[in-house]
This record gives sequence, C-alpha cells and structure tokens, in this order.
Amino acid sequence: MKKRVILSLLLGVLPLISLRAQDGFDTVKLDDYLSRLEKQNKAMLGVVITRDGKTEYEQYIGFASVEDSVRNNGLTKFRIGSISKMFTATIIFQLVEEGTLSLDTKLAKFFPQIPNAAEISIADLLGHTSGIHNFTSDAEYSGYMTKKKSKEEMLALMAKNKPDFTPGEKTAYSNSNYVLLGYIIEKITRSPYKQELEERICSRLNLANTHYGGKIDPGNNDAASYRYSQGTWILQPETDMSIPHGAGAISSTPEDLTTFINAFFSNTLISETSLNHMKPEKQALGKGLIRFPFGTRIAYGHNGGIDGFVSNLAYFPDEKVAVAVTANGMNYQFNDILIGILSIYFTLPFEIPDFSAEPVHLESSELTRYEGEFSSEELPLTITLKVDKGQLYGQATGQSAFPLTPFSRMEFRFDPAGIIIKFSRDKEKNPLYNSFTLYQGGAVLQFKKR
Repeated sequence: MKKRVILSLLLGVLPLISLRAQDGFDTVKLDDYLSRLEKQNKAMLGVVITRDGKTEYEQYIGFASVEDSVRNNGLTKFRIGSISKMFTATIIFQLVEEGTLSLDTKLAKFFPQIPNAAEISIADLLGHTSGIHNFTSDAEYSGYMTKKKSKEEMLALMAKNKPDFTPGEKTAYSNSNYVLLGYIIEKITRSPYKQELEERICSRLNLANTHYGGKIDPGNNDAASYRYSQGTWILQPETDMSIPHGAGAISSTPEDLTTFINAFFSNTLISETSLNHMKPEKQALGKGLIRFPFGTRIAYGHNGGIDGFVSNLAYFPDEKVAVAVTANGMNYQFNDILIGILSIYFTLPFEIPDFSAEPVHLESSELTRYEGEFSSEELPLTITLKVDKGQLYGQATGQSAFPLTPFSRMEFRFDPAGIIIKFSRDKEKNPLYNSFTLYQGGAVLQFKKR
C-alpha cells in the first residue's frame, strides 16, 4: 500500500518439491534459484505458474510463522495488498454490466464531501485520474495504520486533503480511489464488501483460500510478514484491514490468484468489453490493471505491497501463462526475483547470483583507482564513482549517491537496489579501471570511463 522509494538507475533448509513443467523449462534450475534465496535468507515466498489454466510449477520457501517454525505451503494465505484492486475493479465492472452503475457516474452521488466529487467519475477512480490525494503517502499514516478505523473516519481523512490535481488532468496512483470504490460497492449492493467479494468472485471460482483479511492467525494458515535485519527475520506490524478495504484488504494464495486471473482473462467474471476498458494500452496504469513489459512479451495484472508482504500477479495473453508470486519476507529486490523466475521459465539467459559471496576490504588507495565519470552508449546516463572516507560511492545522473560494497577487486554491489558493477579485467585477472558492466533488474549495460 505505502510506496517504498528505492534507487533505480533504470527503471539449513528443507528439501524443495516442485511440480514438473509440461513444456520442458528447467525446473531444476528454478528450484535451485529459490533454494539459494532461502538458504541465504533472501526471501520467503510462494510461486505458482500455469499455462492454459494448468499448473506447471508450484513452490514455497521460508516460513509463514518464523516464531512457530510453520513453513509456507500451498494453503498459506498471504496479504496481497494492491492486487486487491483487480478484485475491486472486477466487481465495479460487474455492476456496470448489470446497469446499476456507469463509468460516467460521479462520486458526488455517493460521497459529496470528497473535494471535486462532482467532477470525479467512476472511471477516474478506476484509472487513478481523480486527483484525490493518496492518504497512505501522509506522514501520519504510519501512526494509525494498525488501528481500526470506521468508514466515517476514513472518509473524513480523505475529505480533509486538498486534491493533488484537477480530475482527468493526469494519472497518479492513489489508494484513496479504491477505498472509495469499495465503499461504493457497499452502497449500491447494500451489503458488505466482504460478502460481495465472496459471492461474486470467490464462490464462483471456488477460491477457498481467498477472503477479505482480518487479524493474522497462524492457526488459520495466515502468513505473518517479516523484514530481515542483523541475521534474523523480524516480525512486522499488521495494518488493520478496515483501512485499505477495497484498495488492499484481501488475503490469498498463489494458486487461488492464478485461478482468478485465468478466469478473468477468459471472460468468466466480466465481458470482453469490460476487460478492454480495464486494459492499459501504452501507459502502465489501466482501470484496475497494470501493463508489465518483459522483454518482447507483455503481461497484465497487478502488484501489491503491505506491511512486509510483496506480491505480483501477471498474465501473458499470447502465451496464456499466469504467474503469481506472494512473499511475506524480502531481503533482496523483489523485481529481480521476478525477473529470475520469468527468465528461467521462458528459457532466457539467466545466471543465478552467488548469494553466498562475502564482502572484501579494499584500502582507500586501491579504491581511488576506480574513481571517474563513466558513460554508456546504450542510454544517456553518466555514473560518477568517488571515494569518501574509505567508501566508494556511485552517483547516477540526477540521483543521490549510493555506497558500493566490494565483493572482489572486480565486483561491487548495492543490494538495496539490486545493482552489481563488474569491472573488466586483463589476462592476469587484474581489474581494468576504465570500464565496467552494470547489472540491474535484468538490464546489462556497458560503461566506459570518459
């Protein structure tokens, strides 16, 4: 729910058991990748991949409850954060198809106290073009996120903020839009969102492990969420589900999520016309759907993050492949894990990182040899390397400096952003200080010293 800002230069373990793939991708390699992530405490998550609705791969690593030593498994329910928006948008389009709502209906019909309500349409809420301020961006959010809030209190919170822009002027992601859409569903149907979710989606698709979330209960196969610090997984606070509501209150499993998105794209839940309304075309954000490029392939779905949970649900229409990854503990870039999973599945080149590598110490006199301005012919970006108080820093054009940790005389890393810099070397395997290769998020870029 709450955005996490990271640097972006570009955009003793139990045996693993997996289902074999029908199309012959390297399941052993994917098992190995996930196993290494677990052994080095990089992630705790579940993965399901389907093709034509049939499961080709399923895997779980880490613990649903570290304290009780309960491992993640096929019945573990993860909070999915903003993937909930896909469910909310689906119900809204069902109401549109039933004739009880239209995309042009104004917010003022339901909640006139929200600024600009008379100009904000249902379509604006769905597509994040309303201009309504995102309440989770406020500093005070972290002070009340774990406490129960009534609908009236949430409406008052959203009503007090000035609009960020005029409705329709631009697109800006705001959780407020989907909390309001959840409330609108309740007003129109005169029943709780939880009940509409169950009747309109979960029961129809037999999603036995998908529901409107409550307090996390390990005895009910609910995963708790964690962050990793100083050699241990630390339990994270729980957002009270009265706050995210239709924007992020659903819990589910990777299996249920792939069932949902397969049904979604086969028009089981909404019509082809509604699906086309939801799809973004060239931009990333649509009306409840996000467009994900992966190389030459295009997927649609949504991602999510709440507390220590991170998740992604994607469907590749051309290949009829659905991928769900739900995590309850991350000590590595989630996007890099997705890239690794998809690269292995689609048999693209991917080298499993050596997570066991340890940092090395280099003297300041050695580090200064790496200093300089480096540019790439592949994109207009300059990276400056400079030593300050015995620490080598990198700084990309227009961005803040970031520390680079040496893992050898050739390799430096900045793990929070998944950045690896590898310097070229001569025949004697000594570094050539005038060029390096940068790896991040699947990108491989060559840089030379000016």
